[in-house]
Amino acid sequence: MVFQKNYFVTLIKSISGIRGTIGGPVGQGLTPLDVVKYAAAYGTWVKTQATDSKLIVIGRDARISGEMVSRLVAATLQGLGLDVCDLGLSTTPTVEMAVPAKKAAGGIILTASHNPKQWNALKLLNAAGEFISEVDGQHVLALAENEDFDFAPVTKLGEYTTDNTFLKKHIKAILALPLVDVEAIRARNFRVVVDAVNSSGGFAVPQLLEALGVTTIEKLHCEPTGDFAHNPEPLPEHLRDIAKVLEKGGFDLGIVVDPDVDRLALVSENGEMFGEEYTLVAVADYVLKALGGGNTVSNLSSTRALRDVTEKAGGQYAAAAVGEVNVVTKMKETNAVIGGEGNGGIIYPELHYGRDALVGIALFLTHLAKSGLTVSRLRNSYPGYFISKNKIELTPDINTDDVLTKMEQRYAKQPVNTIDGVKIEFDKEWVHLRKSNTEPIIRIYAESDSNATANYLAQKIIGDIKEIIAQKT
Repeated sequence: MVFQKNYFVTLIKSISGIRGTIGGPVGQGLTPLDVVKYAAAYGTWVKTQATDSKLIVIGRDARISGEMVSRLVAATLQGLGLDVCDLGLSTTPTVEMAVPAKKAAGGIILTASHNPKQWNALKLLNAAGEFISEVDGQHVLALAENEDFDFAPVTKLGEYTTDNTFLKKHIKAILALPLVDVEAIRARNFRVVVDAVNSSGGFAVPQLLEALGVTTIEKLHCEPTGDFAHNPEPLPEHLRDIAKVLEKGGFDLGIVVDPDVDRLALVSENGEMFGEEYTLVAVADYVLKALGGGNTVSNLSSTRALRDVTEKAGGQYAAAAVGEVNVVTKMKETNAVIGGEGNGGIIYPELHYGRDALVGIALFLTHLAKSGLTVSRLRNSYPGYFISKNKIELTPDINTDDVLTKMEQRYAKQPVNTIDGVKIEFDKEWVHLRKSNTEPIIRIYAESDSNATANYLAQKIIGDIKEIIAQKT
């Protein structure tokens, strides 16, 4: 991401939503005018869908701008003649579950996920409570571009209601899942530290843990003020506070969620990172063993370890393009029993088709309880892979697609997947090249069974790209 003057960035428009920094002049960041325009475009699109409902569910994380953005969105939807049910402070997966439960026509989640506190976004859902498709997303963007809105007359404005009961319903649905064993969790008497980066997870995760029978809960950054105590992306370099608590001993597990509670990172009892990539691996391992096998899906940039545990259980693994909507589509195609992304996103269709840190916590704690292992020993039971993340910057005159095509041709003798950039397989190693939609760069992810080899593989590919570019000049 390239930050502009005054720390405001150009509005980022994607098929699943609109995001940007709050504040600043028009044309930089996500202004109130932008919020109204894109909420109106979404509401206009909803009215074209084949549904009898005119209800839209909205909810937000705790970031500072959330209440302001929520009021703008609600009023805009009402102005279109749509009814609004506001869940208030909530989580992304809770809003996703509320949409079909209320038989709504769609939903909007007001969160910029792992982005810093000055960001916010409108994440757009269809009537199934899932992110809208690429085709529908393009339709919404076109409506916004043309400002093609038809607001309702004063006698037909939409109604506004609130509902603060859905988190409890979400948790109740998790506890009712056959693979969630509350008694086994309670019997282990787990001692847990929670870091919720001062957002919605600060109340959602402790409520879930208490319902699961966890009585010792140390809350770290759990006040939902939206003033994030550290960078909200749950990466190891941002989790020093919780690591220090666990290093002192006395706890079994650390749980970290991002601001909207759709990503889950775990910390071992000794303060070592479990690894975001391995959140899905561990939960999938439990689900596959409990079901006697099944299919799984993750995106192309996720660890091979998921494929390993899937095939060991007799199932089949499939890779999807990066992005939750793509993973969900592939999961439905392959009838996957579990899937997600290597960023700690668990998608468990038995509950709903959306990344959900809360169901991930319940399944992981059941797995941990039944295994009788410590978190560190459980982590060591899985294949050890390392991912090296790199990027190469290009000049604007370079055709990125042409470079990727040349790389595909150069490695034509290897298994190559081109559904999302170029992924090249080397036995149990791989490299994934993806172009950025916002910057002239190619991201290069490489995985191997050692960090040194993964870095070497990434640098080898970067060298190839530089050679291809040099041949054109």
